Amino acid sequence: MGIIEAKKLVFEYIRRDEEGNVEGITRAVDEVDMDVAQGEFIAILGHNGSGKSTLAKHLNAILYPTEGTVWVDGKNTSEDKNVWDIRQCAGMVFQNPDNQIIGQVVEEDVGFGPENMGIPTKQIWERVEESLKAVGMYEFRKKSPNHLSGGQKQRVSIAGVLAMHPKCIVLDEPTAMLDPNGRKEVIRAVRALNQVEGVTVILITHYMEEVIYADRVFVMDEGKIAMQGTPREIFSQVKMLKALRLDVPQVTLLAYELKKNGLDLPDGILTTDELITALQNMKR
Repeated sequence: MGIIEAKKLVFEYIRRDEEGNVEGITRAVDEVDMDVAQGEFIAILGHNGSGKSTLAKHLNAILYPTEGTVWVDGKNTSEDKNVWDIRQCAGMVFQNPDNQIIGQVVEEDVGFGPENMGIPTKQIWERVEESLKAVGMYEFRKKSPNHLSGGQKQRVSIAGVLAMHPKCIVLDEPTAMLDPNGRKEVIRAVRALNQVEGVTVILITHYMEEVIYADRVFVMDEGKIAMQGTPREIFSQVKMLKALRLDVPQVTLLAYELKKNGLDLPDGILTTDELITALQNMKR
């Protein structure tokens, strides 16, 4: 069993009228199977309403399955006795950093989680320092979060989760409210946590460029896993992605169009450097 495993996971939203009678049921997650190994970088894609954020909320017991089972670090998320351990194991970062930052000073905010866990003061400050350094925000430790950019705030949010020493971080569209530079800052920090610290990362996003460094990609549609594979395998299927109302990285689309027009290029080009190399090789 991996760090996270879902078996036949189903979640239904129940709509009720003012008198409490059921008006309708929406199946937001529909028999999803998923197994994530410790240290993996997983990306989950899907258009709005595909179920990806609902799935994310099951990974640290914010939501409980209607049917099926989710295990986090071997613990069943549906059992109340496991919730505290699960949330220490799988930290959650949301879209809006302002909803997670509560301290008046950056280092105080990052230390809030470990303090609530009863960690000794000396260890708290050690964790604050290592977490801020891991996301490149140590020099801002004495600043007010109000004076930070959106990307910097989101990195502080990630540091606050990281200070609790989770084995896994679940990021639910963490760059949705950021400008392009802020998005790059956050994704760079997330990749470093995965590659250097060995933290398992589950990234929910609709920005295609953010997933090209993932180990595996899951594509959701109508609550189901519609596609899964490596980024190259997924982005080699441009027609399928378009049918699912998803984009592809711009360079991948350019290479796809060039290939349609007769150039002998490989499928699933992910970066500008790859495209340049492929075009240079054609001339030889």
